[in-house]
Amino acid sequence: MQRSLVLGCGAYLPERVVTNDELAKTVDTSDEWIVKRTGIQQRHFAAEGELTSDLAIEASKAAMRQAGVDASDIDLVIVATSTPDNTFPATATKVQAALGVRQGAAFDVQAVCAGFIYALSVADNMIRLGQVKTALVIGAEVFSRILDWEDRGTCILFGDGAGAMVLRGADRSDDTSESGVLSTHIYSDGRFYDMLYVDGGPGSTGSAGYLRMVGKEVFRHAVSRMSEAVEKAVAHNNLALSDIDWLVPHQANVRIIDSVGKRLKLSRENVVVTVASQANTSAATIPLALTAAQDDGRLQPGNLLALSALGGGFSWGSALIRL
Repeated sequence: MQRSLVLGCGAYLPERVVTNDELAKTVDTSDEWIVKRTGIQQRHFAAEGELTSDLAIEASKAAMRQAGVDASDIDLVIVATSTPDNTFPATATKVQAALGVRQGAAFDVQAVCAGFIYALSVADNMIRLGQVKTALVIGAEVFSRILDWEDRGTCILFGDGAGAMVLRGADRSDDTSESGVLSTHIYSDGRFYDMLYVDGGPGSTGSAGYLRMVGKEVFRHAVSRMSEAVEKAVAHNNLALSDIDWLVPHQANVRIIDSVGKRLKLSRENVVVTVASQANTSAATIPLALTAAQDDGRLQPGNLLALSALGGGFSWGSALIRL
């Protein structure tokens, strides 16, 4: 059985930056109010005509450069998104074509903010079974097109962006067999379907409805479920929470991030936080955070990473990765 090695990550954020002060010109809010409740200072919004696939393609190119692979190496493309370009076909197929990948499969995964964990789980299991050799796993969103600008409780929280990761299978007998994706763990509970949803169809082209959220319930479940998912992953691998070098959580809200870190008894210095500058980019937050930590040198060979997220459904999960 193969193990999935992480070869590299890449990210893309749209050029337009929207600060809290700019948002306050059209929304009944203020920089102080937003920062105090969320930790968010700014977010990126896609340009007119810029679609989820455009963001995903740029993040993928960056990840492939970092990983040292080209289109002929990739035999699986998965895009985690809740804002696909169209209802069908899958946004991943457009990404596949744009990158020049002519082999393998391409499809989307939809688990909202937990989408990247779900996509990583699918790719890892396909690699483990020998169905694919090299996978491109992407989280990409254009949430700015599904926000109700009269609902200040939600519209202040989200931004647009994309992040990608390249995985490659390695035989467990190789010297690298102790590195890679140790395990993934995914869960859902449909009883909470109405706590976080969009009241319309999919599409980053602007045809969707608006995001609706019961904030207090999402907060409570995010803290408990994200923490539990990491605890289960650590126990599954016969490790301890103290073995974690970096917690890379879904970047929803700094209070959620801090609460999860405290429950896991991890210092803030061991938590990757990007929410202040990027806001909540749903399925893209984890690969964006991973890329930021990769690029600034925080991630080092041998580090143990714990990834965790919760999204609508509710859907949540975790992954442990040894670099």
